[in-house]
Amino acid sequence: MGRKVADMTRQLEDAADSSPIGAGRLAGIDRRSAIDAVRLRIGMAISLGLLKPGERLPDQEDVALGLSVSPITARRALASLAEQGVVVRRRGRGGGTFVADEPPRNVLAELSASPAESQAVNRLVDRRLLFECAVTHYAAINATAEQLDELDRLTRDMAESTDWSDYHQADEQFHQLVGTASGLGTAIEVYHETLAELYAYFIPYPIELLHKSNCDHVALVAALRAGHGNEAVEIARKHVDILHRTMFMGLAARTDK
Repeated sequence: MGRKVADMTRQLEDAADSSPIGAGRLAGIDRRSAIDAVRLRIGMAISLGLLKPGERLPDQEDVALGLSVSPITARRALASLAEQGVVVRRRGRGGGTFVADEPPRNVLAELSASPAESQAVNRLVDRRLLFECAVTHYAAINATAEQLDELDRLTRDMAESTDWSDYHQADEQFHQLVGTASGLGTAIEVYHETLAELYAYFIPYPIELLHKSNCDHVALVAALRAGHGNEAVEIARKHVDILHRTMFMGLAARTDK
């Protein structure tokens, strides 16, 4: 295991030396506007049953934070979805933005990723898998007590999250900190860039599923604190590998069968 991780680490460091900022963007996906990307992510979550009819979305600012976009992008995307009847907006006490009781099927059919986009995101998951194993291995060696305490705090924040937006924000901070705790120098920047690229394609999930995923985070911190590098790497590997089946492309593939 140690030799494999060392090989992965060398590949990670080589990438850091040779890849300029933003060079790893996925061709094809980034051709969508930011607004269309948000529309697609919310639409797919509705189509896959992750967001239910009548379910209230987080506030506009929280949607922006949870989907890693600007507030104006979130506002315009939600306004567009409302115009098409995918979501409805209600004023007054108890108001907000809600999934429509019967979102137009023809609109939802348009809000789907192409096979090429799904394939590209699968490749991005594989790239993150490589990096995640490397940073986790070195985090088990180099993480400070303060960093481990902060990771523990973030797992508690995720456990107490009541919606996908709050959870995604803490989740991103958690994995960024694991990367920082590795002490891999400039290679950490490449890991963080890969994280950011992948987070740009996460869609809203039921909080119950996210709380279940957080069990991996709790186990990972325990392994890091104990200095059990091989155990920590295996937890991280499984945590990322499952994205092939639980991100939109995996869920859509199962629905199509």
